[in-house]
Amino acid sequence: MAALDGLPPLRDVIQRHGLDARKALGQNFLLDLNLTQKVARTAGSLEGATVFEVGPGPGGLTRAILALGAAKVIAVERDARCLPALAEIADHYPGRLEVIEGDALKTDFAALAPQGPVKIIANLPYNVGTQLLVNWLLPAQWPPFWQSLTLMFQKEVGQRIVAQEDDDHYGRLGVLCGWRTKAHMAFDISPQAFTPPPKVTSTVVHLTPNENPIPCAVDKLEKVTQAAFGQRRKMLRQSLKPLGGEALLLKADIDPQRRAETLSVEEFCRLANCL
Repeated sequence: MAALDGLPPLRDVIQRHGLDARKALGQNFLLDLNLTQKVARTAGSLEGATVFEVGPGPGGLTRAILALGAAKVIAVERDARCLPALAEIADHYPGRLEVIEGDALKTDFAALAPQGPVKIIANLPYNVGTQLLVNWLLPAQWPPFWQSLTLMFQKEVGQRIVAQEDDDHYGRLGVLCGWRTKAHMAFDISPQAFTPPPKVTSTVVHLTPNENPIPCAVDKLEKVTQAAFGQRRKMLRQSLKPLGGEALLLKADIDPQRRAETLSVEEFCRLANCL
C-alpha cells in the first residue's frame, strides 16, 4: 500500500518514531497492509462515511480506511508517541483525519458523531476491547449513532460475541450482541501478522444493529445475565435467587431447573421484563 498512498512503509515509520508496541497499552501493531485493507473492506463501502478508529498506533489501518474512500477518520489514541506518525498521515490527507489524544473508554463517541453514515473500524487494544464493545451496544438511544462495527478481537472474544444458546462460548456478551445486533466473524488473523506477535489468534467481527430488538430495559437485562452467568454451572433457580429465583422464572414461563447457557436471547429478555 505504500505505492497506493505514497506514504512510507509502516516498518520505517515505526523505526523512525521509535514506536515499540507496549504491553501496558494492549498494543499489537498490524503491519501487513494487505490485511489492513481487508479489515477496512469488511466494513463495506466507506464512500461519504465518517469512520471512528480506536488505538490507531502508527496508522496502518487508518491509511487503509482513508485510501478506500472514507470522507473522514476520527481516531482516538492514548499513546502520545504515535501522534507525530499520525500527523504525517493527516498532512497527506488534508482535512480528512482528526486525531483525538485521549482514553477511548472516556470518549463520548455519540457526541462526536456528525450527520451522515458513521462506521467504527478498529484493531482494539486487547485490554479494553470488550468494554468498548459493550459501551457501543448499550446506549439508551436505539438504533445507535453507528451503522456498523468492524472490530478486531482475540478469537476467543469473537467466539463469545457470535455465540448462541447451547454453545460453550455463550454468555453475557453473546446475549447482549444477539439482542441488539447481527454479528458474524469475518476472518482470522494469525499472530505472525502483528508486531509483536500476540500469543493468540485474532479475528475480525462485523456487527450491524438490529433495527427493532425485543423491547427490554438495558439495566434489567444486564442484571439478569450477570446473575445467570455469574454461576453458570448452577440451575437458574439458584443463580437467580437474589432477583426472585423460582418465582421470577415461573412468571417468565421458564423451567427453574434449566441453566443459563440453554436460554435464548428472547427468554433472557422475557426474564428481564418480568423483573
